Amino acid sequence: MIFMSVEQRLRTSTEIHGYLVEQLNQALRRPGMYGGETAVRLVIEHLSYAERAEDVLAANHEAMESRGSFTGSGVSGAFARLIPGSYECGMASVYAEFARERGWLQTQRLLGHDEYVAMVGEVMTWLEQDRMLSDVLGAFGEPSITFGGSNPFYGKTFGYATGTSCDPMIFFHLWNGADPETGAPWPAYDEPILLAVRRGPGRFDRSFTFTPKGGRLRLTLG
Repeated sequence: MIFMSVEQRLRTSTEIHGYLVEQLNQALRRPGMYGGETAVRLVIEHLSYAERAEDVLAANHEAMESRGSFTGSGVSGAFARLIPGSYECGMASVYAEFARERGWLQTQRLLGHDEYVAMVGEVMTWLEQDRMLSDVLGAFGEPSITFGGSNPFYGKTFGYATGTSCDPMIFFHLWNGADPETGAPWPAYDEPILLAVRRGPGRFDRSFTFTPKGGRLRLTLG
């Protein structure tokens, strides 16, 4: 039998850090499978500890509370005031913004500058009518990151980003479920319907621009 010392058994700090980054990205993409908001927060706390960045994490938490994206029920509580049901993919998108700032977020596609500017200029007018998931893909292409699984009956969030961290990510919040407006049971739609686009700092609720359907559903939340 070969005995190893504690130092020999331990993985290197680089290996541990890389593992945590990978776990965070998996949890952001499939939050329901990894334990929801609690799991996402724990991995972020571990990464911040590993990088000696606890003060950065604390400052980000204070900023989230200040802008209203973190409530007594966490980020999930902030979304509950805007989008029906347990909208974990929306929650994950908020933590992804911090992950991007820290260099942890893994993306599939980055927008060029001109593509990003065109999207910002077009999207507000584009939201004046209701849109489906396929409409988003048709207009803006594959997202940089998808929060939520591939099942077409479940809601998800598409995130679009450039390679420049000062360009705020653009999030398309897609939803499906039992429709409180029409009384249609789950799933009310064959594919998720777009409720809102979120972009930029400032008050959390004011960073959303709602589609007509999204605005009506928000009113049902009281």
